[in-house]
Amino acid sequence: MSTHSRVSRPAALLVSLALFSPGAHAEEAPQAQPGLPGTGKPLWELGVVGFSSSQPAYPGSGVRTNRGLVVPYAVYRGEFWRVDRDTVGLRAVKTPTFELDVGFAGSFGTSSDDLPARSGMPDLGTLVEFGPRVKWHLGAGPGGSRLRAEAALRGVLDLSDGLAYRGLAFEPRLVLENRSRSGWNHSASLGLVAGNRRLGDTLYGVAPEFATGSRPAYAADGGLVAWRLGLTASKSLNRDWLLFGFARLDSVAGAANGASPLVEQRSGATVGMGLSYTWARSTTLVPD
Repeated sequence: MSTHSRVSRPAALLVSLALFSPGAHAEEAPQAQPGLPGTGKPLWELGVVGFSSSQPAYPGSGVRTNRGLVVPYAVYRGEFWRVDRDTVGLRAVKTPTFELDVGFAGSFGTSSDDLPARSGMPDLGTLVEFGPRVKWHLGAGPGGSRLRAEAALRGVLDLSDGLAYRGLAFEPRLVLENRSRSGWNHSASLGLVAGNRRLGDTLYGVAPEFATGSRPAYAADGGLVAWRLGLTASKSLNRDWLLFGFARLDSVAGAANGASPLVEQRSGATVGMGLSYTWARSTTLVPD
């Protein structure tokens, strides 16, 4: 299995806006949310975050990509406009049990020169997803945890190619969150990523002009892209510093394009950790 490292400037910009979603659809890294006297959270925060991660280039890839970035970040918790760890965009509806937002997610690009299975094919560009997401807060889970369901439906655009359309992604998941007595925040999620034929072709299609003796032409289908199990953990070290880590297991077992010659393995793990520092924050507190 080969390994490479690559960081693009567009990807760094996405990270600095909304802390990242690594991979085509990856697990979000927690942002700093330090406590302040009184209730609520600061209306805005400014800081810097550094992280490193290792993950497959795409679900089913046999190549791992290593990322390392130190970038500024901004948080804004307006009543409707939001820039936080969950999204960059509009929170249209919020009730105690239901939320609807419209926003962005981002993922890193990968050069096909670094992927033997895709050698000579177009690069996998820096992908941006835009569209609605709903959240249902399902109440208490085991051990004092909180359970919610989410579903996002987003168009996928290629930031490296003038925002060219790359397909449509649907990502439902169940999330269980808990806080330990030692101050650690934990979450576990189980979900899947599905896409239309265009997204399947972006990730797994092989056009006849790119076919080789070892890579036959392949017409991709829409459907299941990958199953996904994610874990995150974070802890405030003090008012300004936050330590976080994340891990995710993707599986293409039963996926719509499991027969693609670009699928080299059935499962792959993403792992990473980082540290964030908040250097300025609003004295105005707002409900989250």
